[in-house]
Amino acid sequence: MDNQHMNHENMDMEMDHSDMDGHMMMHGGHMMDMGDLRKKFWISLVLAIPIFILSSFMGMDLPFQIQFPGSDWIVLILASILFFYGGKPFFQGAKGELKSKQPAMMTLITMGIGVAYIYSIYSFIMKNFFNSTDSMDFFWELASLIVIMLLGHWIEMKSTMEAGSAMDKIVALVPDNAHVVHDGMTMDSPVSSVQKNTVIEVRAGETIPLDGVITKGSTYVNESLITGESESVKKTVGDKVVGGSINGDSTINLTVEKTTSEGYLSQISKLVSDAQMNQSRTQKLADKVSGWLFYAAITAGLISFVVWLFLGTFDNALLRLVTVLIIACPHALGLAVPLVISRSTSIAATNGLIIRDNQVMEISRKIDYLTLDKTGTVTEGDFSVNEVKAIGSSYSTDEILALISGLEVSSNHPIAKSIVEYAAEKNITPTQISNVKALKGYGLSGELDKKSILLVNRKYLQENKLEVENIATDSTVSYLVIDSSVVGYITLGDSLKANSKEFISKLKARNITPIMLTGDNKEAAKKVADELGIDEYRAELLPQDKDKIIKDLELEGHKVMMVGDGINDAPSLAAASIGVAIGAGTDVAIESADVILYSNDPINILDFFDLSAKTYRKTVENLWWGAGYNIIAIPLAAGVLAGVGIVLSPAVGAILMSLSTVVVALNALTLRK
Repeated sequence: MDNQHMNHENMDMEMDHSDMDGHMMMHGGHMMDMGDLRKKFWISLVLAIPIFILSSFMGMDLPFQIQFPGSDWIVLILASILFFYGGKPFFQGAKGELKSKQPAMMTLITMGIGVAYIYSIYSFIMKNFFNSTDSMDFFWELASLIVIMLLGHWIEMKSTMEAGSAMDKIVALVPDNAHVVHDGMTMDSPVSSVQKNTVIEVRAGETIPLDGVITKGSTYVNESLITGESESVKKTVGDKVVGGSINGDSTINLTVEKTTSEGYLSQISKLVSDAQMNQSRTQKLADKVSGWLFYAAITAGLISFVVWLFLGTFDNALLRLVTVLIIACPHALGLAVPLVISRSTSIAATNGLIIRDNQVMEISRKIDYLTLDKTGTVTEGDFSVNEVKAIGSSYSTDEILALISGLEVSSNHPIAKSIVEYAAEKNITPTQISNVKALKGYGLSGELDKKSILLVNRKYLQENKLEVENIATDSTVSYLVIDSSVVGYITLGDSLKANSKEFISKLKARNITPIMLTGDNKEAAKKVADELGIDEYRAELLPQDKDKIIKDLELEGHKVMMVGDGINDAPSLAAASIGVAIGAGTDVAIESADVILYSNDPINILDFFDLSAKTYRKTVENLWWGAGYNIIAIPLAAGVLAGVGIVLSPAVGAILMSLSTVVVALNALTLRK
């Protein structure tokens, strides 16, 4: 038995209730504010409308167009303002991309509008000062390109914010005030000012504002926020409740255990935010595709420019160059993966599944081994004492129980609680033992009257050559050692979780091999493995043993998922390809795992596999929607079919690009649980 006890550091963070206009988004190393982008779009549209009316489209006069002496000067002035004002986000983004030597979307847009504007200035000068009729300006295309691209970025940012807003909605469920009970009086105080150990009242139908322990009353609580299950759970004095869950039809009092910056919702918000900001390997692939498109656009554009310059005029060659640069712009490609990841992590979080590292969404497809702890993972962790026995005549059975419970009395470990409760039932007072410490991988140590007191597993006895008769039992056994002499032992039993057997069966159906790794004795491990249908198991392991087994599997080329309680299994959780910490509510250790199940049911890991598969499929779809159309569009933009009258203008290229952006956004939002 591994009785290692670890402290859980609280996470200090603030919940963000800012509205959507305050959201920032990174583009090409430049932070863009959504409110500023929306303002830029509307002002640019106002500037563009007169340009659309006063200038020709690709040299053709449209029915609504008006021209009069001096109108071209108005177009020049408005286009210049639009170019520098509306184009500023693209210039800044391109600067960041070029500075990092990673030219992509913003660089292509800047090149497109830059070429269009500079050539239009050249055309204006030739017409007005040299009476040339050979050149054609692109002010109409310039205006449409800037406006459409600004609109596309606005849609991108708005869609991203909406796709990732699930956690904002959850946080908004928490009330602003709590009913604080003090000296028999109840008064409302801001939730943010309520400290630990404060007693608060939660009335029928209200949302529980903070994590705590019920001290008065009993009720039914809707914990769907934690478990994803809509059925209410009975809670009474001594039970923990989590902020954000909904109280039933009774009034309760609870003592606050976590402040707003430490509680469950705050942890989730921070984890989801980290997950959505973290680039996955799929995102890095998208960045590579963007780079490939950049060089493809430059190459195709220059080739088409040279060919059309040879076959026709400079103006026509420049038109082909501009069109290629526009049509190849990877704007939608840059949106494709973030939207899917944002949507996926939000869906996961609202169903008790926190994905801390987006890379695991791709890795999960390759998992072929799943190693898992026994206690608290596939078993309930609700131990009951089966037997307490003295070895030799130095101590009585009651004295053995008093000493063991004395070691465990300060711990919140499930085994420790079971022992202390059993001692209380037997009216045994725990012995006061000083300097109690965890022995990593073995149990506990303490001191009593200058004597060394140990509560350890059989592995410790074997390694320290302490002879004792083997206890023939399939229960968990811990031995009491005083000054290197084994004086007694205690055995405890555990029960399987309701869905553990189904979980193992479905894992095998997915061609994933389960291996149980436990610090418990071989008999107890074999009993659980046989009941679950696990063919391979290892018992009496230390944390470093589990870590080595996982590393050996990975050295053999396997992808390994480790599932544990996040406390004793921290090294192996960190070593695995994917580490999953499983545990109820706020007690889960969140720092060592890639994925956290806030419900206590291992079968939810199957939900993770399903969601990962759907996320990957949506990502691939979006990559095709965001970039695949270029396979056809770039050759058309270069003028391959110009001989049969099929050409693509810069404006049509911009429209196609923005349409792909909208399709990518809508496709991401179709991702469901």
